[in-house]
Order: sequence, then C-alpha cells, then structure tokens
Amino acid sequence: MLRNGNEGMSTIPGFSQIQFEGFCRFINQGLAEELEKFPTIKDPDHEISFQLFAKGYQLLEPSIKERDAVYESLTYSSELYVSARLIFGFDVQKQTISVGTWYFRNPYVRNYKRNFFQQKCELGRIGRRNMNRRLNLDIPQNSTFLLPRDVLAATDHLIGMKFETGILDDDDMNHLKNKRIRSVADLLQDQFGLALGRLQHAVQKTIRRVFIRQSKPTPQTLVTPTSTSILLITTYETFFGTYPLSQVFDQTNPLTQTVHGRKVSCLGPGGLTGRTASFRSRDIHPSHYGRICPIDTSEGINVGLTGSLAIHARIDHWWGSVESPFYEISEKAKKKKERQVVYLSPNRDEYYMIAAGNSLSLNRGIQEEQVVPARYRQEFLTIAWEQIHVRSIFPFQYFSIGGSLIPFIEHNDANRALMSSNMQRQAVPLSRSEKCIVGTGLERQTALDSRVSVIAEREGKIISTNSHKILLSSSGKTISIPLVTHRRSNKNTCMHQKPRVPRGKSIKKGQILAEGAATVGGELALGKNVLVAYMPWEGYNFEDAVLISERLVYEDIYTSFHIRKYEIQTDTTSQGSAEKITKEIPHLEEHLLRNLDRNGVVKLGSWVETGDILVGKLTPQIASESSYIAEAGLLRAIFGLEVSTSKETSLKLPIGGRGRVIDVKWIQRDPLDIMVRVYILQKREIKVGDKVAGRHGNKGIISKILPRQDMPYLQDGTPVDMVFNPLGVPSRMNVGQIFESSLGLAGDLLKKHYRIAPFDERYEQEASRKLVFSELYEASKQTKNPWVFEPEYPGKSRIFDGRTGDPFEQPVLIGKSYILKLIHQVDEKIHGRSTGPYSLVTQQPVRGRAKQGGQRIGEMEVWALEGFGVAHILQEILTYKSDHLIARQEILNATIWGKRVPNHEDPPESFRVLVRELRSLALELNHFLVSQKNFQVNREEV
Repeated sequence: MLRNGNEGMSTIPGFSQIQFEGFCRFINQGLAEELEKFPTIKDPDHEISFQLFAKGYQLLEPSIKERDAVYESLTYSSELYVSARLIFGFDVQKQTISVGTWYFRNPYVRNYKRNFFQQKCELGRIGRRNMNRRLNLDIPQNSTFLLPRDVLAATDHLIGMKFETGILDDDDMNHLKNKRIRSVADLLQDQFGLALGRLQHAVQKTIRRVFIRQSKPTPQTLVTPTSTSILLITTYETFFGTYPLSQVFDQTNPLTQTVHGRKVSCLGPGGLTGRTASFRSRDIHPSHYGRICPIDTSEGINVGLTGSLAIHARIDHWWGSVESPFYEISEKAKKKKERQVVYLSPNRDEYYMIAAGNSLSLNRGIQEEQVVPARYRQEFLTIAWEQIHVRSIFPFQYFSIGGSLIPFIEHNDANRALMSSNMQRQAVPLSRSEKCIVGTGLERQTALDSRVSVIAEREGKIISTNSHKILLSSSGKTISIPLVTHRRSNKNTCMHQKPRVPRGKSIKKGQILAEGAATVGGELALGKNVLVAYMPWEGYNFEDAVLISERLVYEDIYTSFHIRKYEIQTDTTSQGSAEKITKEIPHLEEHLLRNLDRNGVVKLGSWVETGDILVGKLTPQIASESSYIAEAGLLRAIFGLEVSTSKETSLKLPIGGRGRVIDVKWIQRDPLDIMVRVYILQKREIKVGDKVAGRHGNKGIISKILPRQDMPYLQDGTPVDMVFNPLGVPSRMNVGQIFESSLGLAGDLLKKHYRIAPFDERYEQEASRKLVFSELYEASKQTKNPWVFEPEYPGKSRIFDGRTGDPFEQPVLIGKSYILKLIHQVDEKIHGRSTGPYSLVTQQPVRGRAKQGGQRIGEMEVWALEGFGVAHILQEILTYKSDHLIARQEILNATIWGKRVPNHEDPPESFRVLVRELRSLALELNHFLVSQKNFQVNREEV
C-alpha cells in the first residue's frame, strides 16, 4: 500500500508502539464492533425483545492501581457497562387454525427456506480484499459475503489455470501478501465475541424460561451483573492462562521487555506446528525484506516459525499487513530535493525497483552514471540509477532490535548473529552497569522504549530526591514521581531505579530523572567492558571455556542481584481441621526457628541459609486407633475426644536460596485462607560454572578464576580480565568480535565511545579495518605506547606470563570487549544427590533438580563406560546407586564401618518389573543351568 507524506516518520521509530496501538484499537474499535454484532434476541411469539446498544458502552477506570493489584494478588480489571433495551408486550391474540390449510403452512415454508436453504458465506473485509485482488473484481469492500459473481470469477480463473490461458501467477503461500498479522487487538476482540456469544445463549435460555412461566422480565433478570462478569472473566482467564500465544512477559532486562512485544509467530490455533512445518515455511522469503528480521528467530524445533519485526516495520491495523518505509525517487522528489517517505505493503513492492540502502553508489556525487543493485519481483538485478523507483531508508532496516545492537554484524556468520540476538535477551542486569565503548547507536532508543528509566514529562525544578520518590515543582504544582525499589521481575532479576538528578536542579522535558536496571546515561547497558586476550592457557579455555581474573569477583564487576519468591498457603484438611501458621513447632531445633516472629513468619532483614524455616506451619492429623496410648484411649472412651497429632509442613528455604529477607506479604481473604509470600534478595558474584557471552555469539562457561598476579599482563603491567580461546573465531566465522575488541581498546585509551552503524563498507572498501587501525594508531600516538599499534602485527601485542614473567612466544590479540553475564547461572543448575526419593514402580531415583533427583545414566552413557572397561563403576551405577533394594541399604553401613561392599546375586528391581510385565502377557521367564558333564538341566525359576 503506497502512502505519501512523512507523517509519523522519525529517524528511529518507537519500538514499543505496536503493542500499545493494537490495544488502543481494541478499546476504541474492537469492543464496538463485537457489540454491534450482538443480535436482537426474541422469544418464539416475538413478545420479548432484548437488544444491546454498542454506542453507549462505558469502560470505567480500574478501582485499584496496577502495583496494588500485584501486591494483593488481585485481578487488574475495568468494569464495562453497556446500554440495553427490553421490549415486553402482554397483548397475546389467540386464533384457532386448521392444520391442513395453506394459511398455516406457507409461513412455515418461508421460515424454513429462510433459515435452512438460504445460507450465506461471510468472507470478511480481508477476504473481500483478497478476492478482489486475486480475481480482478471491483466489488465494494463493504460487501463481505460471497456472491455468485465471485463463484463465476473463481471458476473462470480455475479453467484458465487448467488450459493455461492468459497471464496466471501461481500463489505463493509463504509470501507476506498472502498473510496478515493477527495483533493482540484481534485476539482480544475474538475472545470478547466469544464471551458475547455465551451471553447470547444465556439470555435466550432466560427468555425461554420467562416465556414458559409467563412472568414479567426485566433487564436485571435477563442479564445479571454476576453472570455477565463470570462469563467475561472466565473467557479471558482461559485466554490469558491456557492460550498457546499467551506468554508471561519476559522481564530479564530492558531489551527483553521491548523485543518480547515485537514477536510474530506462525504457531498457535489455526497455525503451524513445530513438528509438521516444512522447510519452505521456515525459510527466509524475499517479501520479508524490511518487515521481518532474517536473523532473529528461535533456536530448536521452532526455528523460522517465530520471528521479530524489523526496526522500521509497522503494521497496517486495518488490513494486518506489515509495511516497510522507503524513500521515493521520482522526478517530482528530485526537483523539490526532498526525500519523500512511502510505506509499501508486500503486495505493492513487487511493482517497484528498490535499491538497497547500503550500496556504495548511493553516496556518490554523480548518481545518474552509477549502476546499482536493486530488487524487482523477488529478483536481484543490477540496473541504472535513473530506473530506480524507491530506495531503502536505513542500511540495516531489515534487522530486528537484537540484530541492530550487534556492532560489525556484517563480518559475522548469520548463525552466530542469531545466537547473539538471543543471548542479549538473556543478559542479567548488573549492580554496576556500564555502557559499551563500541555500539551501533540504537542503545538509547531501546532503553527509552523499554520505559525502565524515568523521563521528565514537563519542565520544572527538583525539590528533593530519595530512593523512593522524586519531588518536582512545575508550573506552581508539586509532582511526586515514585521510583521502583528492589522489585522482583518475572525472571527473578532485580528491578531498581536510581535517581540521577540532584536537589535544586532545573530540568527540561524529556530529561532522564532516574536510571533503570541495565541503563546508564539513558543508554542500554547489559554488560561490562573488560580486557580480553585471545590465547590458549593451560587448557582451561578449551572448547569455549573462559578463564577470568579474580578482579571481576572482588571488585563486583559482574555482581548481580536476584529476588526469589517463596510462598505457602493454609488449607483445610479432609477431616475439616484448619492448618495453622505458628512459631510453636515441636521436634525442630531452635536454631532453625531463630528468624521467626511471634506469628511464625520470618522477620524482615533476616539473613537466612539453606534449610531455615521461613514460615512455620502445622497440619492437624487424626491419629489411628493403633497408635493411641492408654491415656488417649481413656479420654476417647470417657469424653469422646479425638486425639490429634500435627504434622510439620513449614516453608523451608531450598538449596541455593541463601539471602536477605526484603519483604513479607500476609494475604488473608478469610480466617482459614491465608497466603504468606517471602521475598529474598540474593547477591551473586560471578563464579565457576556461570555463563558469559559477547555480542557476536561467542559464549562460554567460566572454568577457572585465577589470581590477578597469575593472569597474563600487558607491557604496561595491566593484567588481562578474560582469556578466550582463539580457535573459536575462525571456525565460527564471527570476526566482528575482533573488530570490536581492537576498537574498544583504542576507545578505552582515548576515552571515546563509538557508535558505528553496520555495513560501513558502503562508504569505502575495507572501511572497518581502516577505522580500527587508524584509531589504534591514534591511541598509540597519544598515549606514547608503541605496543598498542605495531605495524608488523597490527592489533596484536607481546604480553607476559603472570606466573613467570616471561613473554609468550607469539603476539596475542588483546582488546576491550563488551561481555555479558547470562541468566544461566551455576547456582540454579548445580545439583548433588546422596539419598532421595525413588520411583514407586521401578525403584529408581526420580529425575529433576526440584525433586532431589539423580543423574540419568542412559544407553549411550553405558556404552561409553563399557568402552573403557570400567565394570565395577558400571555395576555400582546400575545397582547400588539405582534400584537394587538390598544392596543400597547395606552400602551405607559398609561405607561407614569400612567393610567390603557385599555383592548380591539377586536381580535389581527394574528386572523384576520386566518379569512381571511378561507374566501379565502370559510369558514365563525362567533360566536353566546345564551341566557340562551329563548335560542335565536344573530348572530354577526367577
């Protein structure tokens, strides 16, 4: 769809605007459209008529604030009021009619013909548009039903395809012109229509009941507020809770919050599935250019089925098509010397010759003599400049936000760029954030659209600031701006806002008042700039392992805060007894109860360790008669009193949950229904087993933390912070990290920050290499350190072994890279098991860290151990540590007393299960002992 004008166009669009506009469209249009579809409901005699008025609906403001709803576990909702009309007449005329007369039969024949033989097929506005476009029809758009003219045109088209007459194009089901985006507004509107359909059936049932009883109806009896609320609430609860496309908002970092709202998916009801989707439906299509990112997609079974919108793409909310902006190149635009921006839909850009925005010739002085690459009808051509119709507005407008934040992405393999765009969304906000030295320029817009920072909405003067609020004086009014302090996100990360304006400072509209998590100076700051070296070191960085300095631990370089939530709820037992929250819990050590207050709930500010009681709870149990002591039996016989015993069911802190209690919520809806939530703040330094990654798909696991004096150091004595494996660069083809690290070193020495748009080769050949070498040379000259840029091996330097002081044999690439700490942390993954629960059927340990399960030794693992001939280890794993009931009971005693572990000849429990399964199939499993002397058989049953 071609549009003229630059309305709404900016250099960088608002990334979070799509979801906001979609929801506003549902509120302003979707509700009215569904209410208009609600039919007039009548009884069989047309005496009762019920009707809703779509134009008179009112949507009230929520009664509570969003923050209070989250705190009190209430539904954040608005009340919807719709005007209704009920017509009821008591004038009923009776008439005796002969059954066989035509007077009786003719109206019923017409009624049956109208209801059953005159069916209508609704196309909808999208179907009518596609039908007109495909069959070259000129039927008005408001005619949304299938007409005989449509059937004739479709038949004529099929006959033409059969006999190959005329110009016929095959339909491409993967072309975006044959697809549309179903936004959040469309999904919410469908659910509202479903709720109104259920309301219609409920009103019809009520009218039938009124008609049978001959009672007088009222609007209140037909539509009760309770029943209507239940219908709407249950419909939307089912939608938000179980709908496949309804996901929990990802709040790992500000980038994740922005990107999650720009996801598009082919999955869900009526869509594709990950197991049946073909390769063609997953592949990149030429119509995706400037609309859907060719890089940013999920990894695994859903690859290619979920994507992300390009940074400049917008959705046409009327048709649902994805549009991309281009600069119009026409004689009119050339005369005005203005660049007119047009938005093209996928079905229109095939008729235009589109020049790429990253072409060298577009920036030359004499463009008329240049030959440029262009796109026309899904083909790449090389044509003269004067034949171009439109051109791209941005060198990387076809990338998503994640891909646009990768510097030097043009030097990386697409697979590694995909990993990088996904891993940036897994970065944990650090306690001391730092913006990158080398960036792309979109960091500020991404942080702004995530809304984690507080922006001044008007001019004024700061009255006071603290950690909870900022007081602003503007136009004679005092405005209080609340700040988020240590709030838990959906991914257990810490959301915190820090004021950045002093008292008495005058501010302007749009100025940053407070920084959010992972933002510095209004820019996105997900990681830290650390000094890295690409070299092997004693095998500790083999296969993507990373060696780090202890400076990163002691100086809290990669320290992050996490908030864990633990909750417990009281209930009523099957005997009718209520559970009780108390501090008086028998048979528990006083040390475990030290942090509880008199109500049995942990105190604020307490430091808790693994196994400590957070909330004390007792569950009453009725003792069996066999367990009665003599006195209890006497009480039961004389007074009829039941002796009750209580089971301790307290909330305990699980493994790896140590930290500081920062909040406790006591939610009590009635005396027997109590919920207690405990929030614990954890401080996590970087440690062995944590996962780190760069912005080029270069990820690794921390293998060793070296003392800073043992780390390799530069010629000025600076020790290196991280050591990466150099073999991870050429095979992965992500050379962008080399450019970033070298340019980052120059920027650190020159105290400069670089914002480099990808595809800088559009300016000149080898532009990236020339820029990096020139900045390194400038840094070497200004700092008077010749080792920064050595012409023999530019970018590399001679460094020294920290243990011996000797220089390494070969020069090593060193630089400042922007490294992220990912949410995959060892504290949430490491697990050990000595004893624990077993499966009831096979008597093998259960699986899973949450269930205190064991490590699975499968078929391939057994093969690997067999290859080494470790018979005793195999026997230990498959019997003592698994399902040999007798052996695993005796092995603990033998280990403690230093005895020899007994070797039992009876089979393990899983073998017995197999035998029982065969017996259930009428197959008896026996084994026989055959004598070698006389070949006699001794039969022994298993």
